[in-house]
Amino acid sequence: MSPNDQSLEKDISDASKRLSSWLVDSAFPRWHENGYDSKSGAFFETIDIDTGEATDAPIRTRVPARQIYCFAQAGALGWQGPREEIISHGLNWYLEHCRNADTSFAGVVATDGTHLDSDFDLYNQAFALLAFAQAGDVLAERRIDLHADAAGLLTLLRENYGHPDAGFREANPDRLPLCSNPHMHLFEAALALEEAGAGIIWRELADEIAHLAMDKFIDPVSGGLREFFKSDWTPFDGEQGRIMEPGHQFEWSWLLARWGKSRNSFEALIKARRLYQIGRTYGVDPKRQVAIMTLHDDFSVFNPLARLWGQTEWLKAAISLAEVSLGCERDAYLSDILRATKALEGYFEDVPTGLWKDKLDDMYTFKKEPAPASSFYHIVCAILELSHFRENI
Repeated sequence: MSPNDQSLEKDISDASKRLSSWLVDSAFPRWHENGYDSKSGAFFETIDIDTGEATDAPIRTRVPARQIYCFAQAGALGWQGPREEIISHGLNWYLEHCRNADTSFAGVVATDGTHLDSDFDLYNQAFALLAFAQAGDVLAERRIDLHADAAGLLTLLRENYGHPDAGFREANPDRLPLCSNPHMHLFEAALALEEAGAGIIWRELADEIAHLAMDKFIDPVSGGLREFFKSDWTPFDGEQGRIMEPGHQFEWSWLLARWGKSRNSFEALIKARRLYQIGRTYGVDPKRQVAIMTLHDDFSVFNPLARLWGQTEWLKAAISLAEVSLGCERDAYLSDILRATKALEGYFEDVPTGLWKDKLDDMYTFKKEPAPASSFYHIVCAILELSHFRENI
């Protein structure tokens, strides 16, 4: 190992320990005490930056699903709090108040659980599946039932929203455009359920979405991943069809590298590297050193806003590709791990302990707003990936 390798790995190890400590000492306690109602089991949408207390904002149902994921991972990161109680109680509230009569999940509920938007959204179903996978890992006595719930939801998706070629439609009857983003999270959930031993259906779903991404979502010429599509999975008309999000280039890179390693797919690893290259080259602002929101398909900047979640996906992708690289290529990814870590930590500064800012504009100004619970999922996943990487270097 070269001296450069040793120096980079030490800096990464230090950053990982620092971020893991922040999660255990600050973020998990904060979101347990202020972002969760221990009486009802509800997870709140936001925490006010000034008061440190939860707001009464309507709750998108993806939020409790994501918070279940976060607290399910808390033990692996060293938190000694009552995670099983939180997950079990939170899961009960989620299933009682967020599920529709057909067993799909609603869009938005009030803090008392009243449905404010019951419409179907594929994105919310993906996070329900992820919650089932992660809750089942922690709550052994409920694992069989949770895996059955996941299989039942997949059956509903296939029967009512399945696309004739591959993947899923946005609504029944059709609603356009079709979107790659919910498929990304279905891919993540399928991999989690496959790893949890929930059945061959999840391996099959992961394979289906991986090939859909490589064949349809990723542009065959540029290698960039698009967001919006017509009913035949060709790019949607107009500017919307040209959108490429750097954070999603990174997130798909992470997932395809993970899937590619498990399936020995050289194609997936090549495409993962290209997605990363696009995100890093065109999607990271050279002045602010942060991943931005959106590009056009010619890689020109469309929206320079830099949200927190883009930094976590940059970090995860750099880690996943460092794991499959050698020599100077690996060193480049190691350097990027540190760059992404620094970018992420900037969102934790000048706010109450355990909270974060979400939006940085191109004038170097963070928007003053409540801290969104939805970011916690991105943060926990990235710091967990970094912790696993540290343990293996």
